[in-house]
Amino acid sequence: MNSSPRFTMRPAELRDVGAIVQLIRDLAEFEQLTHLLQVTPEKLRPQLFGERPAAEALVAEIGDGKGGGEVVAFALFFTNFSTFLAQPGLYLEDLYVKPGQRGSGIGRALLTRLAALAVERQYGRFEWSVLDWNEHAIRFYQGMGATVMPEWRICRVSGDALQAMGEVA
Repeated sequence: MNSSPRFTMRPAELRDVGAIVQLIRDLAEFEQLTHLLQVTPEKLRPQLFGERPAAEALVAEIGDGKGGGEVVAFALFFTNFSTFLAQPGLYLEDLYVKPGQRGSGIGRALLTRLAALAVERQYGRFEWSVLDWNEHAIRFYQGMGATVMPEWRICRVSGDALQAMGEVA
């Protein structure tokens, strides 16, 4: 009868931190990574809105379009740098759309806005990672023109291993 409700997309605001944290929890559950969660509104707030923000976020909300709706999706991103291009780039850390809103164009709108933002800022590229088992997302990203780079692997050092690696000899 009626398609998905209208959504608006906007830069995240301080009032959105709690909703973003809940969406991050939902994402971790979807990816079966809840054992890694340490995010809280108190920890995220300064990273998005503090004196030296480490990241930015966009949110999509359903409602009247005047900022009083329900936040149903987010994209959290930051600037990286390509030495080969000698230019900054935009790195999408996480994008999540609530299951009930998938297929409504929200994910596509968030990715398109981030690509436009990278162009506006004269960045050399727009990158993100996808789990190898998430075939639906891989097909979606490829359909939007992304190249999945199977020859690249992410290297990560965190927790105790990071502490050990960072110790001065």
